[in-house]
Amino acid sequence: MSRLASGGRIDRTRPLSFTFNGVRYRGFAGDILASALLANDVAVVAKSVTYGRPRGIFSSGIEEPNALVQVGNETMLRATQVELADGLEAIGLNGRGRLSLDSPSPAGRGQGVGPRYDKIYAHCEVLIIGGGRAGITAALDAAHAGDRVILVDEQAEPGGRLLSAGWNNWLAESIATLQSAPDVQVLSRATAFGHYDQNLVLIAQRLENGGRLWQVRAKRVVLATGAHERPLIFANNDRPAIMLAGAARTYTNRYGVAPGKRAVIFTNNDSTDVVAADLKRAGISVEASVDVRAGEAVVDTIPSAAGGGIRGVLIAPLTGNGPRREIECDLLCVSGGFNPTLHLFSQAQGRIRYDEGLACFVPDVAPANVEVVGAAAGDLGGRGQGTIMPYWIVPSDGQEWSTHFVDLERDVTVADVRRALGTGMRSVEHVKRFTTIGTGSDQGKTAGINETAIIAAQLGQPVGAVGVTTFRPPYVPISFGLMAGRNRGDLFDPIRVTAIHPWHVSHGAVFENVGQWKRPWYYPREGEDIDAAVLRECRAARENVAVMDVSTLGKIEIRGPDALEFLNRIYTNAFDNLKIGSCRYGLMCKADGMVFDDGVVMHLDTDRWLATTTTGGAAAVLDWMEEWLQTEWHDLRVRLTSVTDHWAAIAVVGPRSRNVIHSLFPHLASGPDSFPFMAIREAETGAIPVRLHRITFSGELAYELWTPSWYGLALWEAVMAAGEPLGIAPYGTEAMHVLRAEKGYIICGQETDGTVTPQDLGMGWIVSKKKSFVGQRSHQRSDTARPDRRHLVGLLPIDRDELLPEGAQLVLEPNVSVPAKMVGHVTSSYRSATLGRTFALAMLQSGRDRLGGTVYAPLNGHIVAATVTEPIFYDKENIRRDS
Repeated sequence: MSRLASGGRIDRTRPLSFTFNGVRYRGFAGDILASALLANDVAVVAKSVTYGRPRGIFSSGIEEPNALVQVGNETMLRATQVELADGLEAIGLNGRGRLSLDSPSPAGRGQGVGPRYDKIYAHCEVLIIGGGRAGITAALDAAHAGDRVILVDEQAEPGGRLLSAGWNNWLAESIATLQSAPDVQVLSRATAFGHYDQNLVLIAQRLENGGRLWQVRAKRVVLATGAHERPLIFANNDRPAIMLAGAARTYTNRYGVAPGKRAVIFTNNDSTDVVAADLKRAGISVEASVDVRAGEAVVDTIPSAAGGGIRGVLIAPLTGNGPRREIECDLLCVSGGFNPTLHLFSQAQGRIRYDEGLACFVPDVAPANVEVVGAAAGDLGGRGQGTIMPYWIVPSDGQEWSTHFVDLERDVTVADVRRALGTGMRSVEHVKRFTTIGTGSDQGKTAGINETAIIAAQLGQPVGAVGVTTFRPPYVPISFGLMAGRNRGDLFDPIRVTAIHPWHVSHGAVFENVGQWKRPWYYPREGEDIDAAVLRECRAARENVAVMDVSTLGKIEIRGPDALEFLNRIYTNAFDNLKIGSCRYGLMCKADGMVFDDGVVMHLDTDRWLATTTTGGAAAVLDWMEEWLQTEWHDLRVRLTSVTDHWAAIAVVGPRSRNVIHSLFPHLASGPDSFPFMAIREAETGAIPVRLHRITFSGELAYELWTPSWYGLALWEAVMAAGEPLGIAPYGTEAMHVLRAEKGYIICGQETDGTVTPQDLGMGWIVSKKKSFVGQRSHQRSDTARPDRRHLVGLLPIDRDELLPEGAQLVLEPNVSVPAKMVGHVTSSYRSATLGRTFALAMLQSGRDRLGGTVYAPLNGHIVAATVTEPIFYDKENIRRDS
C-alpha cells in the first residue's frame, strides 16, 4: 500500500470497498478512483488505444488522458473525476468506450433503477465558472454587491488547487460566507461545457445516480477556469509512473497517497519547487530535480522489470557531449508550464494571443460581459511558474521520434506530426485531423499547445503565428442521457392528444403517431383487420355519414391591420376578395418555389384571420411565418398566435351529413344555397358554442365543427348521438387518406418532398399572376419550367387487386435490368371500396404527357404494370361536394 499514515482530506474513519477490473480494493470516503488505485499500487490502468502500451495515471483532474474507465453503464469516465463509493465497480478502458445496458447495478454504484437525468433553467447576474481562489474571490465580491450569483466548480468541493496547498482556514470561511448568502448558489461536481451567445452557459452536474443539465443565462460571466499543467516531451514519456508534477502534489497533500517512493522532477519552471518540498515532507525521496534551464534534461525512461512502471531515468546535457547519468526512481514528475484554460472563452468568441514571457496563450479581446480572472487570465503567479524556459521536445537521441508522445489518449507521437508536415500540411487544423491530436475525449488538454510548438519549430515560425485549433463545445464528454434528461421513453417527445382522445380509447381505436399527436388510425370492429375496417369506414363516408376528429390540424390566428397583405405575400394565391365569414384553400412555397404546406385560410373578422396547416407542419409553418415577419417584413403590423390546442374540430362527412347538422342546429339554415361550400357560420347546440365550416377533405358534402377544446368531448358525443339513428361511423386517418386520394387531394410531405412545385402537381390555378409571393421568382427559373419534370398522376394497376407499395420506383419498360433509370415513384397507394379496386398517386416524369400509357414498378420477384391516369378518380365535377 502507498497510503500515507496521515494527512489528506479523506475520511479515514469511513473505509470503502471497490473493484477495478474485477479485483477488490479498499479506499476511503473522500478518495477519487485514481487516488484509491494509486494507494493500492495499481500502476497500470489501461493500454494505449493504438500501440497497446501500458499506461498509468497521469494527472489529477479533468485533463486526464490515460485513466479512462467504465462504471456500470457510464463509459469514458476519468478515474480522476470518479468519486469513490462503497461497492463501486470500475473497468479500465483502452482508449475506447463501450456501451452496455446490462449492468447489474446502475452506474456500478449500488442498487437502484438506473441513472436519472434532469434539466433546469436558471438566471443570474453573475455566473462564476471555477471554484479556486480567483473564482471564490469573485463570488464574494459579487455577493457583497447584492447580485444573484451562481458559482460552478467541477470538483466535489470548491477550492481548486487550494485543496492541496493548505489554505484550509481561508477556504472554509469563504465557502461558509457564500453558502450563507441568500442569493448565492454553489454548484459542486458541475462542469461548464458550453458557452454560447448572450452568455448562455450549459453546465453538466454529476449527481449520485445520474446528473443534471443546467442551462444558465447570465448577465455577466466570470471565467476563473484556472490552467492545465502541460508535460515535457521526451523518449518513452508515456510510461506508467510518469505524472504531472502538480498531480503528484495533489495526490500527496489532498488524498494522502504517495505516488512513488523515489522521485525525479523534470521541469522548465519554478512551480516544482513546492512539489519537491511537499514530496519530501511526505517521506518521498527526491533523487534529482532536472531543469532544462540548467542545461540538462531527461532524455529517456527505463522501464521496470515487470513493465508496470519505471525503474529509472536517463539524464543528459542539452548541449555538447557531456556525460549521461542514470538515476534510479519509481516516479517521474514533469512540468512544462501551464496553459490557461480558455476553452469557454474561445467558445464565446473571445480572441487569444501567445505570450512569449509566459510561454502560453492568454486572453486578448474578451466578448461583451465576459471577464477572465486568475490563472485563466495568465496570472500564473499562484501556480508558482515564475521564470520559464519554453522547451517543447527533448532531442530524440537518434531515434525516429516514434516514442515521443504528444497526445497520450490518441497515441500520437512527434513522428506523426512530422509525417503530417511532410505531406505539405501547414495549418494546425489540418495537422490535428491528420494525426488525430486533440480529437480524443480529453480534447488534447495536455497536448494542444505542444502540437502547436512542434509545428512552429518544424516550420521555423513563431508559436503565436501557428495558433491553436478551434475550441468547440462540449469542453468535456457529455452523455446523451444527460442531454435528453427525462425526455426518454414516453417523454422522449411530447405526446399530444385531443380533447376527444378518451372516447377514441374507449371505443377501441388503433392510433398512429402524426407529428407529436396520437390520432385514431382506424376503428376495428370484432373480427376486422385494418383493411376491412378502412373499407367499411370509407363506405360510411361515401354512402352515409361518418365523423372524424380533426382537432390536430395546425391553427394559426393572424391579426393586425396588415394581415391581408401578409397572407398575400406568404401564400401563392390571393385573399383580397375573401369576405368575412368565408374561407379559401391556400398553398405556400419556400423561397425556392417548392411546395411547403397547405391549409384553409378563414376570414373571421376585420383584421382577423385564421390559417390551418397540416398536422405535422404546424410548428414549421409558424416558424416560417415568424421568420419573414421578424427579418424581412418587420414593417407589417401583424401578430401570429398558435391556437392549435385552443380548438377541438370535428369533421362530419357524407351525403347524410346535413341531416346530422340539422339535428344539432335546427335553427341553422344548412342548405346548399344558404350555407354554401367554403362558408362559415356560428351556432350553438346544447349550450356548446360552435363555429361551422363547409370544408371537405373527402370530396363529399362535409362540415367541420369547431368548438373551444374544453367542449370538444361533449360536442363529439352530441354528434354521435345525433347521427346514431343514421348509423354514423367514426373513421380514422387511413380512411381519410383513401378518401382524399380518390379526389386527388395532395398531402404535403407525401406527394411533395421539397422538390415539387405547384405546377408539378397540376395546381397552377392556385398560383397568382397578379401579385408577388414567397417563391414566385423561382417559378420563373428554367429548371422549374422543364417539360420533363415529374408531374402528379394517377395509376391504375392492370391487375385490379394488385396494391402498389408506396415508394415503388417506376420505369417505362417491363423488362429492365436493375439498376435502371427510374422515371418516377408512387407517393400514395390504397384499396378503394368506392372504385372496387386498387389505385395510386405518383410523381411521374412528363406525367401529363403519358396519360393513357403504361408504366411498370419492378418489385422483388415480379413487375406490376399500371395505366397512367388523371389524379382525380372520383366526382371530378364536384357534384357531391356541392350538393
